[in-house]
Amino acid sequence: MTEIYLVRHGQTQWNKEEIFRGTNDVPLNETGLREASLAAHALKDIEVRAVYSSPLARAKETAAAIARLHKLEVRTIDGLKDICFGEWQGVAHQTVREQYSDLYRRWLEEPHTVTFPGGESLGALKSRAVEAVKEVVPNHPEDTIVMVSHRVVNRVLICGLIGIDLSRFWQIGQDTTAINLLTWKRGRFILTCLNDTCHLRSVNQKRVKIDF
Repeated sequence: MTEIYLVRHGQTQWNKEEIFRGTNDVPLNETGLREASLAAHALKDIEVRAVYSSPLARAKETAAAIARLHKLEVRTIDGLKDICFGEWQGVAHQTVREQYSDLYRRWLEEPHTVTFPGGESLGALKSRAVEAVKEVVPNHPEDTIVMVSHRVVNRVLICGLIGIDLSRFWQIGQDTTAINLLTWKRGRFILTCLNDTCHLRSVNQKRVKIDF
């Protein structure tokens, strides 16, 4: 049995300002660093054998806070990198809503049908992210590991690993430094914890309240 703690990174300034991030490399802000520390302490008493991360700074900084308490090095995996939003990257949420109104409406209503202009689709993301996880799991047959990634990636991974259609993408919550737990057991993934943010109670007033 392998246990995978799937964690979303902490807050960045672009989360706070509602700017699409994607593969742009945006670091954690002050609140995000605090969130990462709290997530790390939430996992400190678990016997973690490896910490994996998206190669983007916001995920690596979150992963480093977790790895530090277990005296581990962070191992980066390209397959966990955030979705490429293409032309939407670095653009404010409201601007995207206005300039890409039809595609944005489809993103909210039928996310599985959208390929971002100059970017990826959820299907393409699912292929690379699920493959990345399935390559790692055999290396940890009896271990507990941590994987740190992004809002979109985590949602797609959860759908892909437990067999939920990507049309349900928006029905899975992923707040900043959300902790999820997936177990690989008897040839299948089992979701046993979703979007746990109890560790963030002390920073609730500073956190972004929207899903972004």
